[in-house]
Amino acid sequence: MPKLRRAFLLALSLLLPLLPAGAQPADSPEMADVLRQDGKIYVVVAVITVVLAALLALLISLDRKVTRLERELKE
Repeated sequence: MPKLRRAFLLALSLLLPLLPAGAQPADSPEMADVLRQDGKIYVVVAVITVVLAALLALLISLDRKVTRLERELKE
């Protein structure tokens, strides 16, 4: 369980610096405005969320496999 917590904290520490980048200045790019008007920005956010969730799931899966192999080596 501590390794799962460590993986979660690592992912969180990698994502936290991106939060201030989401704040747009007064003159934001036109592309963002067009995506927002067309409703496609939600598709972009959904794709990014799915990719990050898949990476997190992969990390958790690999951590469990490595933990299991480490236990087998100790026995």
